[in-house]
Order: sequence, then structure tokens, then C-alpha cells
Amino acid sequence: MKRHRSLPCVATLFFATTVAILGCQSPLDSPSGGTADGSTNPEKVVARVTGGGHYLFAGVFDIQFAMSAIVRDDGTVSGSFHEQLTLEGQLVDIHGTVTCVTIDPVTRRAWIGGVVTENNSEHPDFTVDITQPGRDVWFRLLDTNDSNVPDRLTFLGFEGGGGIITSEEYCEAAIWPDDNARTHPVTQGGIKVTP
Repeated sequence: MKRHRSLPCVATLFFATTVAILGCQSPLDSPSGGTADGSTNPEKVVARVTGGGHYLFAGVFDIQFAMSAIVRDDGTVSGSFHEQLTLEGQLVDIHGTVTCVTIDPVTRRAWIGGVVTENNSEHPDFTVDITQPGRDVWFRLLDTNDSNVPDRLTFLGFEGGGGIITSEEYCEAAIWPDDNARTHPVTQGGIKVTP
């Protein structure tokens, strides 16, 4: 597996374009790719994880997502992600920037860690300290590379979840439970892992 992390001086990517996702009441921002200096030099990019759409959490909750993570040949990473849902009638809306990426090119799995950059959530479970800007957050995903089998994605994990404290620790551990446990099917859109 390939592990990559960003350097403190690497600029984050911002949600620069908007993608309309079918069936959404409002579109999520779609992350754009490029290098730390704002250029889009493809020769420096060695791996990429992109995606957007909806996934069904626990068979009940429709979660809208967008993500982009870029790994460069010098090992630095950048990118951003966003997840949004309505829980018990209240908004959960979290944005983050990517700080580490681990990719398994054989299984097309990726582990992405980052930092919360914006939290517009109303639900009290997501207004606590560990969900606020500056705190570590992470998720993992699977690109099935098969149009007949849905890609899979986990909900965001926060500091202390599963005994993991930092995004760096999450990316290094690269835990993947049997039978894709705790990942959820993408119902609209998709995920692409390009190692």
C-alpha cells in the first residue's frame, strides 16, 4: 500500500466548481484538482481519488458527498471533501481538507484523513468539540470498478473513534474489516481510485 501525507506548507484545494448531483435538492461543491501552487501539472500527480453523489448509511440515511484527493510524486497530498445529510430534521454538513492518503492499488481501497475546515451542522451530535474546524476527521472507500456493483464509503470518523486519535494514525493503520463492514453503498454517482 502507498501512504502519502501533506506537508504543512502545502496549500489546500478549495471547492472551486459546483456539481449538480441528480436527485439532490441542492448541489454540493465539487473539489477541484491541482498542485500546491495552483497549477494543474498532470506529470506531478501519481494517484487520485475522486467522487461525488449519494450513499445510503445503515440502509436509512441518504448522505450526499463530494471528494477529491491528489497524491504527487514527492509524496505530498492535497484535496477536500464534503458530506451532508438531514438527521432527525436537522442538518449535518461538514467540510474538510485532506492531509493524508493511503491507497491499495490492488483492491482499489483508499483511506483519507484530514482536518475539518467548516461545520455548518445543526444536529447536536455534530456540534461537539471533536467535529469542529481544526479537528481530525477521516473516512475510507472502495472503488469496485464495476458498474454492476456499487462503490462503498464510510461515514466520517472523528478523533477518538475506534481508538484512533489522528488522521495520520488512521491513514497508517489502513484498517479494512472483513466483508466491507461499516461501508455503505453509493446509490448515485460514484468513486474513482486511480493509483
